[in-house]
Amino acid sequence: MTIDHETVIHVTPDAAWLPRHGRAEVIRRRTPPRPMSVVRLLLRQDDRVFCVSRHEDGRLDLPHRIVGAHDPHGEIAIADLADQVIGCRLPLTFTGAVRNVVDTPHDDYPWPKPHAHFGVWASEAAPVVGGSWVGVGEGSVLRERHWFPLRG
Repeated sequence: MTIDHETVIHVTPDAAWLPRHGRAEVIRRRTPPRPMSVVRLLLRQDDRVFCVSRHEDGRLDLPHRIVGAHDPHGEIAIADLADQVIGCRLPLTFTGAVRNVVDTPHDDYPWPKPHAHFGVWASEAAPVVGGSWVGVGEGSVLRERHWFPLRG
């Protein structure tokens, strides 16, 4: 078994969106860690990324999909998402993930404990669905997204 080298590129200690003392780690690695909870598709065009409106609040974000328990690395979910967004299952490049680290969860925390991963895969393809191209420079409206350090 090959162990993937992992680099932590950003840490948010006591992350406000996690239970008390939870932290979010943004990691780069070649292979998806497990358990994967959500997959995101990163499509870039110069200094912009393709976004769609989130179902839950309407804010712009990368296209994403929740991963089922039968798909621990998120490979089925990301292939299905790519098929929906770019119209095919082209090879995708795993770029990294946000890892929630929660040692003392609350009853309403919906993700696996102590680790849950929110992976980002990139593609050079163009979208076939409606959405918006959003800048990812320093003043980007997306800078507060947990995946933002993985934008490439």
